[in-house]
Amino acid sequence: MSESSIQFRDFAVRLLEYEGVLVERIAPEGLEALAPAPVAQTLQIPELARLGFGMELPPDAERVGLESDWLERFGHLLGERGQAARVALPVALPQLTNPERIVEHAVSLQNAVYRVLGVTPAWTSYLVMLFRLTAFSDEKREGLIKLGFNLANGSTIDAFVDDLISAAIEMTGAASTPPPMSLPPRWTHAQLKSRAARALPERIEAHLSPFLKGMQRRLERDLARVYDYFNDLRAESLLRLQKQPASAEAERARERLRLEAIAREYEAKVADLRQKYALRVDARWSQTLEIAMPVERVELLIRRRKGERRITLDWNPLARRLDVPPCEYSYTRAAVRVVCDDRLHLISPAAHAPCANCEKAYCRACHPLQCPKCRQRGE
Repeated sequence: MSESSIQFRDFAVRLLEYEGVLVERIAPEGLEALAPAPVAQTLQIPELARLGFGMELPPDAERVGLESDWLERFGHLLGERGQAARVALPVALPQLTNPERIVEHAVSLQNAVYRVLGVTPAWTSYLVMLFRLTAFSDEKREGLIKLGFNLANGSTIDAFVDDLISAAIEMTGAASTPPPMSLPPRWTHAQLKSRAARALPERIEAHLSPFLKGMQRRLERDLARVYDYFNDLRAESLLRLQKQPASAEAERARERLRLEAIAREYEAKVADLRQKYALRVDARWSQTLEIAMPVERVELLIRRRKGERRITLDWNPLARRLDVPPCEYSYTRAAVRVVCDDRLHLISPAAHAPCANCEKAYCRACHPLQCPKCRQRGE
């Protein structure tokens, strides 16, 4: 049973028990549920139902998975509850004995140097957003995308977002609220929308990668079949054309028309296949969780040529990891950064790539809309 299936089953158990459903785990990897009539009606199940979450199902069980309509059923049961939550985790904060070593493993600057200025205990807020993803092509795929930020510095937290969610679920009962003044300010709606819009495409592509590879294989297989079929027709027509004597102009003209018709039909079939396999992706916000917790805040001095800039990165005691410096344009998961000359933005190499038109490298954080030299709109 996959990790995602286990998490989905555990979520189902908590939700059903919260709604007053009597739940018993049964083998293999299933649940038996005795539900009140309103809950059973909402979930479209009998009042006594069996649900299966693994590859092998219990007898008479209905399969439940992320790729079925069960996300919608659970969504109808939840309604508007649980869309936003805020918790504080009272985690013990150890002292970092060798912060330079920790920074060395987390920070990779291609064209700048840094120096550790100091480490201080602090509180931060992590904002975790869940997006429901639906991809339509010749098949349909559904899933969840987890996108998390450290509100203190904009770092993405892909490496330990699952650890934070699990800790928030397990430790909510012991949570205590820190002083409000010790937390970083919340982002505005415009800031959050802009950063999420730039960060989501990479995560969606990574999540859909197996689906896209399978879709590409099926497309190439069908294109090859269509090509072989029409290539055989074309070869037969060419052979007949070659056998026709030069004096049989009418027959030769009909064969040339047949060749043109074969070519048109082939192009039409290829267009139909491309439309069949065209991918449509829909990502909708589902939930937001804000997690406040203590961290060790590491201050760095970044130097690039004659310029310098101070930034802070947080070391998380749960994950025992230091933030990856944020790409201030794309918020990518990759860790390598370059520093721009104008404003010392920290960006990924892709966000400082040459312009496709004039080939001048420029910072997309400084110039998000167009190349500053040739005014070509950005990719």
